[in-house]
Amino acid sequence: MDRNLFLAGIAALATPIAATAQEVSFEGETIEIVVPFGVGGATFVSAKFLEPYFEKHLPGNPEIEVVDRPGGGSLLGANWFEQNANSDGTTILFTTSSTANPFVLGQEGVEYRLSDYRVAFSHPFGSVAYTSPATGVTEASQIKEAEQPLVYGGIAAAASDLPALLSFEVLDLEVKSVLGFNGRGPVRLAFEQGSVNLDYQFTPVYLTQVVPSVEEGNAIALWTGGGVDENGALTQPDPVAPELPPVYEVYRSLYGEDPSGIEWDAFQSIASVTYAYGLTGYMHPDTPQEVLDAFAQTVEAINADPEFQEESQEVTNGARLNAGPQTEEAIKSALQPSEEVRSYLRDLLMNKYGVNF
Repeated sequence: MDRNLFLAGIAALATPIAATAQEVSFEGETIEIVVPFGVGGATFVSAKFLEPYFEKHLPGNPEIEVVDRPGGGSLLGANWFEQNANSDGTTILFTTSSTANPFVLGQEGVEYRLSDYRVAFSHPFGSVAYTSPATGVTEASQIKEAEQPLVYGGIAAAASDLPALLSFEVLDLEVKSVLGFNGRGPVRLAFEQGSVNLDYQFTPVYLTQVVPSVEEGNAIALWTGGGVDENGALTQPDPVAPELPPVYEVYRSLYGEDPSGIEWDAFQSIASVTYAYGLTGYMHPDTPQEVLDAFAQTVEAINADPEFQEESQEVTNGARLNAGPQTEEAIKSALQPSEEVRSYLRDLLMNKYGVNF
């Protein structure tokens, strides 16, 4: 994927949407938002957070129903969407790179055609790694000195856990990864119970449910995936948690030089993709353009809603929604990593994590 094109697309995410939608009304309709994860994870939490705002601002004030369809690292819910989605805008697949990565990498069991879907909206987010005080680690630079083996809990290697797993490769950490959880909510519970001691949570959940544990001394915040600099590299602090170092700075503190090589390239590719389009609402390929335009205008109205602005400050540190043709183009471009990175990722996932392609 051409990085300049990618960055140009991401920059265009903030472009206002012209009021071009034809008259569209969802009056009396129910819009089903399908979340292919369990209740309690960041995707479900975000969907429930957005639910009342779409009900308020979509034309006709439809009822929004958030439905969880977990299983298979999100593949079961996405495959259900492929077979059952309506093309009138009343069925939305709301998901993350847990669904995009298996599609991009050609993973076995993928039946959905993600690149053919229309993009209704996206909700960007970051991710924060944290550990248990029982490890003896009090800051990121001490991570290689943990007093007990590091155990990470996740959903699936080729899913939204992939940036986390790649960060371990970049930092050259020995981490036992326990995969197969139905969502990040169950992972967080496992952390609280002590069966895993290293976790990543996306910022909506981190801010609302992990920060209290950090403040109580029951979790140690370590690092973020990072923010994009002017050259498109993940070298900057995440604006959601600017007090924490990005993976880039953690590597520098551990090894005294900038990260480089295929591990770093792969991490940047997948992490940038994951956080750039964040949580994305996909629609059936045959969804009429006027429906997409209506959602784009609704997103503008939601972003301008003072109540949304206030509440999003607490949930996502003020992250706004994106929608429109530029958003769709950027997201679809982000689904195309270089062949070198794709080959590295497939080899890593097959040989280390037993992923079938």
